[in-house]
This record gives sequence, structure tokens and C-alpha cells, in this order.
Amino acid sequence: MKAAPLSNCERRFLLRAIEEKKRLDGRQCYDYRNVRISFGTDYGCCIVELGKTRVLAQVSCELVPPKSNRPTEGILFFNLELSPMAAPGFEPGRQSELLVKLNRLIELCLRNSKCIDTESLCVVAGEKVWQIRLDLHVLNHDGNIIDAASIAGIVALCHFRRPDVSVQGEEVTVYAPEERDPVPLSIHHMPICVSFAFFQQGTYLLVDPSEREERVMDGLLVIAMNKHHEICTIQSSGGIMLVNDQVLRCSKITAVKVAEITELIQKALENDQKVRKEGGKFGFAESIPNQKITVFKRESAAVDTNNVEEQAEEIIAKADPPSEVY
Repeated sequence: MKAAPLSNCERRFLLRAIEEKKRLDGRQCYDYRNVRISFGTDYGCCIVELGKTRVLAQVSCELVPPKSNRPTEGILFFNLELSPMAAPGFEPGRQSELLVKLNRLIELCLRNSKCIDTESLCVVAGEKVWQIRLDLHVLNHDGNIIDAASIAGIVALCHFRRPDVSVQGEEVTVYAPEERDPVPLSIHHMPICVSFAFFQQGTYLLVDPSEREERVMDGLLVIAMNKHHEICTIQSSGGIMLVNDQVLRCSKITAVKVAEITELIQKALENDQKVRKEGGKFGFAESIPNQKITVFKRESAAVDTNNVEEQAEEIIAKADPPSEVY
């Protein structure tokens, strides 16, 4: 099932609003949507909400033989999935152009930036290493999937704990969480993607485009950066020509947004760790706001029905007489 196309009226309305520096959700041109992070009961599981865009991330691991050309390094595997649950236009089991582009960007952002120390994943050189697998599922698509996926991926990797191991001779022992505390991954930095949508051949610029804004944009620029202002990857799509000043302006905006998101991620991780240590309740169910599930259940309110007939007669008396019907 293909997504319903935008009508010409909607397209003109969106472009006219962008020319007047207005957006449908009331944001300014450089405003980012609210980011919300919630963790599951298991380590390495989280949901990130960017506005109405929701991405679920899950990290898992297993012991495997290393690659022949890298015998002392662990293996990283990333997978992003789009399902019809997120948007009607996504077809299951089909490698669309959008899916290939998103997976490539995730690879560039998380693997090529060397944010994870792969050598720390080695158990026995040339024989056994940890393979870390990151699965990303888009639960709802309201634009800017890559930013939400990059935040969800790095949050899940920071939150994940692998089992502790010991090596005695040729024997490798993997300990259960009850025997030994799991070990966090060694992460050097947190690369985060920030997307910029360009309109009318680069004349107008919007940060964090929504789904409707993505439909009418001419091109997209994605910059992955960490809080140390180091650019991890940069990619432009759509065939627009950008000058140096535009790219520099986008990089400066990215530095500000990345610093804010990194601080939010660190606070979320600290709060979750604190709750787990104190033995409090945690998980997705605890992160749902109160009364959200039972939103239609309202407390009964008393209604004053006294003098209803008298009030109705007064209203009718004061009303204008009906006009004559011809």
C-alpha cells in the first residue's frame, strides 16, 4: 500500500508557510522536537520518541569466531526495520531505497565513527569475540527517522550490559547476571545525527523536518557529531547544491543540538541506573504517564438540573422570532 500523496493545495500551503518562516506544529525554523527516552526492564532496550516519531532499540550479544582479518576485534551488527505499523507506505520484507539509505547512515554514524571500542570485545584472540547486535524498529513515522534511530541506537548501546567472562587456559566461562555483575560496553563518544531540510534549492532551511515537510523538501543534509564538536559523518541527498556558508551554519547548529541531546541522554541513563540500584520500579509500563491508558475514564461530575424549565422559557422568550418562510 502506497502512502497517500499530498494534494497540490497542501503542497502550496506548506511551501508558503515555510517562506513565511512558520511551521505546522508551531516550531521555529531551528527548533527541535521534544526528545523522550524510556527504558525497558532488560539492559539495552529503550524507546526514543522524537515528537510523534517512535523508535524501539534492542541490543543483544553472543560469542562468535572473529573475522580473519581482525582476529582481536569484536563484531558490530546494525539492523533497522520499517514495518507497515509505522506508516502504511512501508512494505514488509522489501528493501526500499529509504531503508537502504537509513541502514547506511546508521553504519556510518555508529561503526565508522569508532564510538565503540571493538578490541575490548575480544575474549580469546583469533577464537572467540563478542558480537554486538543492534536492532532498531520504527514504531511510528512522523518524519526524521534517522535522528530518532541514531539517538535510540547510542542510548541502547550505553545502557547495554554484556555477561562477564573468564578464561582459564582454553576454557571460557560465561557468568550469569546472578553470579557476576554484567559489564557495560566501552564507548568513547556518542555520535548523534541532526537532519536539515532545504527548500527552494537551499533558500530556506528547517531543522528536524516532520513527515509532511519531508515530502515537499528539495534536499536533506545529515550531520553526525559528538559533544566534542567532532564531525563523524556528513551526507547530502536530493541533488541540491550547497555553498560553504550553508554547511558551516548547519554544523554550528548541530553542535548546539548535540550538546543538548547528549546531556539529556546522560541524565536519562543516570536516572535509570539510580532507580535500579534503589530497587524501584522501572520499565516501559512505569514510564507511561498516569491516566494515559484509562483516558476515557472520567470522574462523575454533579450537574445542577434545578430550574431547567424556567431557564429554557427565559431563553425562548428572549430569542428573536423566526423569519417568515416563502
